[in-house]
Amino acid sequence: MKTFYFLLLALGLVSSSIAQEFKKQGSVSYKILYNGNERDDMPLLHVQFANNTAKVWRDAPDVRQLIPGYAHEAAYLDYAHKQLFQIASFDDGDVFHSVASMDDLPELELTEERREILGYSCRHAKTVINSNHIDVWYTTEAGIQGTPQPRVGYVPGLVLSIVRNGNYETLASEIDILRKKAKAGLIPAELGQKVDKNELGDIKRDKMIISTRVFDDEQICWGKENSKVNEPEPDSLYHFAGGTLIVKKVKLPATPDHYSVFAEIKQYSNGDAYDRTGSVFVIPTNREQSFWDGLKNGMNTLPIYYDADSLDYQGVVINENYEPVVELVRFFTTFGVRHFNDRVKIKDIEWEDHTIYKQDVSDLKSQLEGEVLVGAFIGNYDRGGHKLTLDIKAYPGSYDWLEEDKKKMFVQPLFNTCNVMEMGGQRYGTMFKNDSLTLNFSIPEGVKNLKLRYITTGHGGWGGGDEFNPKQNEIFIDGDRVFVFTPWRTDCAAYRKHNPVSGNFWNGISSSDLSRSGWCPGTATNPEYVELPDLKAGQHQMKVAIPLGEPAGNSFSAWSISGILIGEYE
Repeated sequence: MKTFYFLLLALGLVSSSIAQEFKKQGSVSYKILYNGNERDDMPLLHVQFANNTAKVWRDAPDVRQLIPGYAHEAAYLDYAHKQLFQIASFDDGDVFHSVASMDDLPELELTEERREILGYSCRHAKTVINSNHIDVWYTTEAGIQGTPQPRVGYVPGLVLSIVRNGNYETLASEIDILRKKAKAGLIPAELGQKVDKNELGDIKRDKMIISTRVFDDEQICWGKENSKVNEPEPDSLYHFAGGTLIVKKVKLPATPDHYSVFAEIKQYSNGDAYDRTGSVFVIPTNREQSFWDGLKNGMNTLPIYYDADSLDYQGVVINENYEPVVELVRFFTTFGVRHFNDRVKIKDIEWEDHTIYKQDVSDLKSQLEGEVLVGAFIGNYDRGGHKLTLDIKAYPGSYDWLEEDKKKMFVQPLFNTCNVMEMGGQRYGTMFKNDSLTLNFSIPEGVKNLKLRYITTGHGGWGGGDEFNPKQNEIFIDGDRVFVFTPWRTDCAAYRKHNPVSGNFWNGISSSDLSRSGWCPGTATNPEYVELPDLKAGQHQMKVAIPLGEPAGNSFSAWSISGILIGEYE
């Protein structure tokens, strides 16, 4: 910055009289252009000047009701002391600010180019910030100093244009300079609580996100006594299947359609060294019978599905009186992250402290509003088990809380063979051996844009097991094949840092590196979406066919699949 300023002095572009003229007062408004076209959706940007200080702010969004947590922001520049203040105030009364020195701003390189803007001759300077090429056009003729983007760099004059990457421009549209000099500066006396720049950014984001903590570092392990309960109480935690399944009734906020909803899971080992199947789900309660009844009364009280070998599977498919659980996230724990980090040291590998799984579940948003029964499962027989935290987070896509018409979504869970009550007697998904999973379902009138949200993972942990062998999944509706897919993950080695006690083989490969049927230790499995635009209202039959691998001794293969039909009402 100093080099740039002295270069201007040498070129005769700065004089002692200009420093005095910077005490004038006035304002400049700026518009936003993209590829030369004005962005009507962007609020105007303003800069006010007085006595060697400047204030930068945007108009509030033109909305009927601002979203909760909106930050009313302004930047203040104190040129006399070379300080930049960023202030954010919120409707709940909180005010925070950060301070930066202008000496720490990016260096600007002066060029010989010139441009006229609003009758002022402008000089050109440039820089690169985070791989973005920035062009700054400024004038010293206006007698005032300021910029609409203070963090781009210090300029001893009035910035009238900033262009990013040649196509996004902040351009002065109106200048109003008063003849009389200002008697006082613009820096407010009260700035609120001081935080650093990064912390201020975190506060602004956290205020806008509507977050609900469902589970807070809860232990999921083997050996706990099952909860004895009739109807669930709000915010009470219940343990089932010997402690490997936890359930809580929580109240989740309703949000406008523009909010995106994410499930965020934090997990680490509390004593279990192995990779385990995990699932976070919602228990529907809108029919005569629900999965909750199976939790409190036993799995065999749920509707039974029989395969061709007459094996019974509890609560896995829909019928007229029952809906299976709505799976939000299928995830897989690692080989002992955190608890076993000190057991094995490997060159150039620093073990992670925990694993984060985060998925967009906006298409299941209608199941995540109001009072909801949320469950989390990790299959294990370890008394330490795992620790899990779950947050449901809603992120705004607009500044307007109000909306004209909220879409009415159709969400129908059809099947779920992920045996979340594994340690409570629920059978593994082996119904594919000599059969297909077959179920009947209905679609009401007035539903459009249907699609199937399908999650599939193969299991059977030996060389011939379905965990390590690609298997084709086929889905049929009313006899027609609508989807074929082979789930297979080849990127498991990328998660080595989450697996401290994964077995290391003679050839240099670790067990956690091996490719698997739709999952890796330390990952969440992405849903597949089957578009069904031609599916009409009425009764239908669905079949899911997978060529199940043959057992070997006491080892067998199984498939955890879940399917949810999603659409919207006309």
